[in-house]
Amino acid sequence: MKIKGQRIEPIPMPARISVSRLVDDYLVAYNGARLREACRLMVEKILKPDVFVGLSISGALTPAGLGTSVLAPLIRAGFVDYIVSTGANLYHDIHYSLGLPLYHAHPGQDDRELKRRNIVRIYDIVFDFDVLLTTDRFCHELLSSEAFRGRMSSAKLHYRMGAAVAAAEKNLSRPHPGLLSAAHDAEVPIFTSSPGDSTIGMNLAALDLQGAGPQIDVSADVNEISAIVYAATRGRGKSAVIILGGGSPKNFLLQTEPQLQEILGLSERGHDYFIQITDARPDTGGLSGATPSEAVSWGKVDPERLPDAVVCYADTTLALPLLSAYVLANAKKRPLRRLYRRRKDLVSKLRRAYARRATHGPAGRR
Repeated sequence: MKIKGQRIEPIPMPARISVSRLVDDYLVAYNGARLREACRLMVEKILKPDVFVGLSISGALTPAGLGTSVLAPLIRAGFVDYIVSTGANLYHDIHYSLGLPLYHAHPGQDDRELKRRNIVRIYDIVFDFDVLLTTDRFCHELLSSEAFRGRMSSAKLHYRMGAAVAAAEKNLSRPHPGLLSAAHDAEVPIFTSSPGDSTIGMNLAALDLQGAGPQIDVSADVNEISAIVYAATRGRGKSAVIILGGGSPKNFLLQTEPQLQEILGLSERGHDYFIQITDARPDTGGLSGATPSEAVSWGKVDPERLPDAVVCYADTTLALPLLSAYVLANAKKRPLRRLYRRRKDLVSKLRRAYARRATHGPAGRR
């Protein structure tokens, strides 16, 4: 019987090696192989001109500097078209944009002593409590300004925040953009699935007590991101989701297809490509560990595209830099899709499609 699959040929590792060769030649089995599959799927299929790429971000990635070091370069290369993030990741990334110091530390410290010294800890990252207070003052003053009055989607909120963060970086001569400013420059919309669940949301709540600040329109968020996915899969386009961690951002990114199919009754198949990096187990029933095959039953993933779905069970802080280095080295930069400026037009198209469905009846899944 002939065995299918590539034969494993162990090669001694050289003293000097590129990331591309490391991934291709040495990540040969288990979650290393899953990461290699994700890298190749990105380069060979996902980062093609007709594929809309949505990215979800959860876990404390930006305190580790990954907003500036990894995510911003992906955005600037045109490899990310829209984002769903926890508010915490956006808030903590602002620390770096404001030039505020965060430090490496050992995780086994006495937190009672840290509290006494007004030091905040995120596992092995520490910083002075004043970092939070300074960032809060920046957010509070910004969100209370004229540009932030009224009702708006979280994408609009973050786009306007990105402009202010970019200005702050320029004033401080920061050499590299953070997540918010890079997304603003590339017009990549950033949604937050739980607007109140972060320090940005806490500042919004404080302003609301004063009768000031913006109000997040959660319906606009659902419609805007669903319109992006609907535009991606109409005609010859495809949709890809890259999920870092899980949680609410994962669900908000994936629920776009049930929104189109189940709620709006529009003809859809599901997302075409799926990559998730997670440490969550599937057997506990939680969404963070739910597999792409389970997502098929909800209409979230096209059943015909399951071979193009990869789950890598790994710490995101290990896998994301390797994945990003690989695709930056092997994929051509893509023209920026600039979806932020297209939001209203895309929602109008979705509204017309839904109106036609209401007149003629549901089309069913295609």
